[in-house]
Parts: sequence; C-alpha cells; structure tokens
Amino acid sequence: MITSQRTFNPIQLHLLEMFNHCNTDGMMNELKDVLSDFYARKVQAEADRMWNEGSLDGEAIERILNEHWRTPYTEA
Repeated sequence: MITSQRTFNPIQLHLLEMFNHCNTDGMMNELKDVLSDFYARKVQAEADRMWNEGSLDGEAIERILNEHWRTPYTEA
C-alpha cells in the first residue's frame, strides 16, 4: 500500500488546534462563520480593487452571473 505524508503549514495547524477546542456544534458553527466572514471581506476587497483599476466592470459581472458553473457529466 502506498501512503503519502502530508505536512500542514502553520496556519493549517493553528486552525486544527482552534477546531479542537470546539466542544459544541454551536461553537463550531460560530468559528466557521468567523472564517467565512474573513474570506468574504478578502473577496470584497479584491473585487473593489479590480473595479477601481478597471479590470472588473458591469459587463464582466454580467458574464460571471450568466456563466454555467456546473460540471458537465457524460453518460458512459
């Protein structure tokens, strides 16, 4: 059997330790919400930056909204 060794970076290790202290589903959900808010702010900041530099505009947003994101499945 082939096994692979995975090394976690310091951020991953810290997050694992944080989740280790979640004793209830409520605590876990609260921590997940905090992480989701963190990434939402990062995405918003990047979108604002792109808008201000002109690489993102209303037309680009419309293209994104109309993009088909589902994985194409083919029958075997």
